[in-house]
Amino acid sequence: MPSKNFSDDLSGQSPFKAETYQTSGEMTEPDVQIVTSGGPRIPAHASILASASPVLESIIDRPRKHQSSEKTIPILGVPCDAVAVFVGFLYSSNCTDEEMEKYGIHLLALSHVFLVPQLKQRCTKGLAERLTIENVVDVLQLARLCDAPDLHLKCMKLLSNKIKAVQKTEGWKFLQDHDPWLELEILQFIDEIESRNKRRRRRREEQNLYLQLSEAMECLEHICTEGCTVVGPYDMEPTKNRGPCSKFSTCQGVQLSIRHFATCTKKVNGGCKWCKRMWQLLRLHSSICDQPDICRVPLCRQFKLKVQQKKGDDARWKLLVRKVVSAKAMSSLSLPKRKREEEANETTNHHGIRSFRL
Repeated sequence: MPSKNFSDDLSGQSPFKAETYQTSGEMTEPDVQIVTSGGPRIPAHASILASASPVLESIIDRPRKHQSSEKTIPILGVPCDAVAVFVGFLYSSNCTDEEMEKYGIHLLALSHVFLVPQLKQRCTKGLAERLTIENVVDVLQLARLCDAPDLHLKCMKLLSNKIKAVQKTEGWKFLQDHDPWLELEILQFIDEIESRNKRRRRRREEQNLYLQLSEAMECLEHICTEGCTVVGPYDMEPTKNRGPCSKFSTCQGVQLSIRHFATCTKKVNGGCKWCKRMWQLLRLHSSICDQPDICRVPLCRQFKLKVQQKKGDDARWKLLVRKVVSAKAMSSLSLPKRKREEEANETTNHHGIRSFRL
């Protein structure tokens, strides 16, 4: 396709080769003139324009006052070369990266006004790939006017990530002076993003806490069943023929809590915070355990009976139990299938409650 710089082309000759449009094997001449800003006209074929754009079709079919007058279509307000690229796209359904780089904003406006969805999609993608701190405000305003939600969201995300740098640009200063409502919309979007991130961090921290409690439950059962390091059932050597515990940090902490709980003198009056935590850990296990009659964890059955006498736990405790159970289920799903089966077999082989050697 020939060059589309028409600043010197005022002769009325079509910038498109005649071979690009044929009917029944015969060449056709341009039958409509596109009037651009500054004076240059672009000859084109009315049937091609009408088939590519319903808006142009409506303009072409509009009755003229004088039948002999020349058909013209005004496309003003954008550079002449941008109009030429637009018309070229109507003929070929294609535009180069260089043209998109230079006229992308104008082409998006034209594609929206004249209802050319294929070009609009191309412009939306091209402008999104070329967003910068300097042009993001201008592109955002255009995206809002041209109903381009994908591009609008892309601009808002860039603004939220680089707001301090954007606030130093001329585009932002112009926005503050002429469109305070859009400025407010941007700031509200950034505030919502920050609030969402805080909620996400809080949920992640809560999930980590529930996961830690679930892991402590597993370690408690593991210590009570087979022992680990220095704590275990009285009739079993916890360190004999055993490798390092897979959850050493958590397991070691639970063992220290058990040893403290067994020897502390303050727990009788509830004056020791460490004993309170161990007591809550045992109660939490009892709330989760579904085999209290054969469970080896101390006080499991006693807690169950106490809850039955009270006719259930309070709502907050029930919520905690559900969260820990959910975290345990998610953790077990992440394990290999063989390991899950081995743990299930170990659970079914538990017998009775044993005293502990500390």
